[in-house]
Amino acid sequence: MYMQMGIGGEGTTRRAQRAEDVLAMQRAARKAGTRSLMRWLADRTGTWVRLIDTVGTALPPLPADALDSEAAELIHRGLREVASRSLRSVALDGENHAVLLFPLDGPRRVRRPVLTAVTPRPVPAHLPALLADAASTLGLYWQAEHTERLRQRLERAEARNREAVLHLLMNGHLTAAHQVAGALHPPLPSVIRFYVVECPPRVRGDLATHCTEVAESAWIVPCPVYANHVLVIAPAAAPALEEAFAALTDDCLVGVSGDLPLCDTATGYAQAFHALATARNQSVRHARFASRPDLALAIGPAAATWAKGVLAPLRAYSAKRSQDPDSGELVATAASWLAFSSRATAHLKIHRNTLSARLKHIGELLNLDLDRLADQSLLALAVRADTLPCDSRDTGPVHSLDELLTRPAAVAWARQQLDPIRARPSSDELNRTLNTYMCNDGRLGPTAAALALSTTATRKRLARIETLLERSLLRSPSVRYDLWLARRAVTLAEGA
Repeated sequence: MYMQMGIGGEGTTRRAQRAEDVLAMQRAARKAGTRSLMRWLADRTGTWVRLIDTVGTALPPLPADALDSEAAELIHRGLREVASRSLRSVALDGENHAVLLFPLDGPRRVRRPVLTAVTPRPVPAHLPALLADAASTLGLYWQAEHTERLRQRLERAEARNREAVLHLLMNGHLTAAHQVAGALHPPLPSVIRFYVVECPPRVRGDLATHCTEVAESAWIVPCPVYANHVLVIAPAAAPALEEAFAALTDDCLVGVSGDLPLCDTATGYAQAFHALATARNQSVRHARFASRPDLALAIGPAAATWAKGVLAPLRAYSAKRSQDPDSGELVATAASWLAFSSRATAHLKIHRNTLSARLKHIGELLNLDLDRLADQSLLALAVRADTLPCDSRDTGPVHSLDELLTRPAAVAWARQQLDPIRARPSSDELNRTLNTYMCNDGRLGPTAAALALSTTATRKRLARIETLLERSLLRSPSVRYDLWLARRAVTLAEGA
């Protein structure tokens, strides 16, 4: 009788211990999923335990010398048994080791890992049941993690597709953009309003999700260049989106473009970015673009004719090797660099050395020194005007940038650009700062040295100019190209 009571008491103790182990597994898994549960299991059993793919790869991978040859051979034999016979568990004995394998539960179409334990012989009596319970819990959490990984993968794929549509629109490839967008939702609107939302990076994902929920007709793309920006391409009338932006917290700013045709998406982005600078510098959370004419549009077809002549060597370029960028890629590189400066690497997904090599090649093809603001401004105008239609009935070919800038429309445009600064009582100081900045190719350090000011003081003056112009000057996309062109046009007109 005493022996029976002892056996019964031992069985009760084992059941209680098993129940306690299952609860401990749940607590461990709730902390960090399968990773923390595996750590607990290794501490509890004192054995070598891993999740191993059915092809023999440990998750995460193991060092080459993590197992001796006998244990490795037993594991591979066990995995073959599991794969060929669809067994729920496998136990194999070697001369010194025993290996126990328990495939995790999950959909059959998914390659599930196998809980694998290597222990010295003989196998402890409690170990098989403990591993079986652990495999059951691991299976549940592994399936949840697998589903989450698939969800994140789909989200990344959709984000890349949306970013691809944005790139196509920014480069003027409307047909291709419509084709890609046709496989997604929503369709691209014919008339757009571009928004650039600046927010802390930690909330960018939630903000993009919120915008998607309140405005299903809008295209929301996390900015590939600025980690704290969300880009929104919406139909011209999207009241729900406007209400959502009006309700944003104080640490979020919004810049809004004018209403533009879809083909002017790049212009819409630049306008919204400049409006964001206004919101930032004037301490208002929501600013619209202060409309002013574009130089290329102000001049008209003559600018397009001139631009096609400037870019002709680049358009005619043919890559010698298949892996080299073609003319289209070089034009896109030039446009991206002019818009984003060194951040074009993030926009184009290329290394900075690749960007430098492409810019050097572009400069050689066009006979331009792209370290000089004058040549950068010339190229910026050419890239912008190249998309405009030419008109053979125009007054004739324009052979130089200066000839283009002396046209009455260009001079009127230039004075309009500079009037917000020239009309100020402190215009002498600001004009001197701006002129020095232009003469030093838009570089802050040399400008500060030339003005005998600190970099901080110089930056503050340039920020005041940003506020007056309601344009971004220090951050790209920058108005510095327009300012250089405007100053040149006014100089030519007043010098004449």
